[in-house]
Amino acid sequence: SSMKTSIGRYDGALAEGDATLSAELLQKATSEIDKAAAKGVIHRNEASRRKARLAARLNALANG
Repeated sequence: SSMKTSIGRYDGALAEGDATLSAELLQKATSEIDKAAAKGVIHRNEASRRKARLAARLNALANG
């Protein structure tokens, strides 16, 4: 639940186009994803894939 919440907040910051806030929220979301994987809520490969997709969206915003 906290993982989905942190990802949702990150999505909101991306939608507003706020790169600095998005970068901070990406760190928070990444941490929550890692915690979920460590607890076995999601598979570690899924965690890696989610983190990569989130980072790619931030890079797309930063690079225009």
